[in-house]
Amino acid sequence: MSSRAADDTPADSDARTGDRLRAEGHALVRDRTVYACVMGSRAFGLATEESDTDRRGVYVAPTPMFWRFDKPPSHVDGPAPEQFSWELERFCELALRANPNVLECLHSPLVERIDDTGRELVALRGAFLSRHAHTTFVRYALGQRRKLEADARTHGAPRWKHAMHLLRLLASCRDLLRTGELRIGAGDSRAELLAVKRGEVPWEEVERRMNRLADENDEAARRSPLPPEPDRAAVEDFLVRVRRASAA
Repeated sequence: MSSRAADDTPADSDARTGDRLRAEGHALVRDRTVYACVMGSRAFGLATEESDTDRRGVYVAPTPMFWRFDKPPSHVDGPAPEQFSWELERFCELALRANPNVLECLHSPLVERIDDTGRELVALRGAFLSRHAHTTFVRYALGQRRKLEADARTHGAPRWKHAMHLLRLLASCRDLLRTGELRIGAGDSRAELLAVKRGEVPWEEVERRMNRLADENDEAARRSPLPPEPDRAAVEDFLVRVRRASAA
């Protein structure tokens, strides 16, 4: 045994393992990304000069990596600042559950990278949509609203940027439930949403708008053209074909 190995502590070993897995994850994002886009304010049409550029993506881990004891990462933070990516299977799982952050990625107008697999994934985006969006979007919004209310109680004001994004999300979900199509842009609401971000709208008025949008979501859910369940079979067929192609 080498003196270095003999001197290693469990913490040293864990650190090296963490470094190795992090490097492996970053390599997957660099070399195996099938779809990448810009999200956040820039995708929603709400960007200002100080806005960050939030990047999201989907990568496909080679099938043989799943045969090891150490499985490939289900998600990767980085390697660039403000960059986050999901492995394809995890992305599909979350999208089938109507996760708001994941579903909106497939509708970004700012696509930076896409290949044939990514194009097929985007073409499938309608298969992920269902009435489950009402529960997941509104539940997420409720959690975010509680945080805003806590900020308002503690600091005298909420985080206005988060309030703006919450209003946009509730409006987006309402329109999805009404039309069956997900549109993530602020559209004609841009000016009033940016006024919220600047703190120019009283918190009581913001709360009133949130309450109104929540009621409109409930009403839209009762009449929605969306199917009760997503098309899991179509998504699974796509995933299996991608895995087989990678294993060949």
